[in-house]
Amino acid sequence: MNTVFQERNIELPLESQKRVLEEERLDKGLCVQKEIFGDVIEKNREKAPVNQKHIQDYLSAFCFGDFYTRGGIDLKTRELLTLCILSALGGADSQVKAHVQGNLNVGNDKETMISAITHGLPYMGFPRTLNALSCVNEIIPEK
Repeated sequence: MNTVFQERNIELPLESQKRVLEEERLDKGLCVQKEIFGDVIEKNREKAPVNQKHIQDYLSAFCFGDFYTRGGIDLKTRELLTLCILSALGGADSQVKAHVQGNLNVGNDKETMISAITHGLPYMGFPRTLNALSCVNEIIPEK
């Protein structure tokens, strides 16, 4: 890869896409989560059993603080990618549904989600594609 970059006069090392400091990962992650999902984040954090609250912090700091705050792609694209990746994993229907709503909240419409999931079909197979579409249709029923 470095050879190609050098041939194309791309200066190395590439600029870091990291946008948070260690001490602000949790707070920045929570801000992004709330931007995407709204009040449900605080409700989920409040409902979490005491012995599991650390998982909420890990999710906010790691997934959202470390990754969602990075540069390189916008929030709409990031959220659409997350939907597709979770769909491809299988067994993550509640997270898929949450990210269908998250996609709506950041401005991706149902047709965009269906198009992205359709694009993933050859890679994730029919069962996971159909499960993803079922999640989309549950959150956004057909008219």
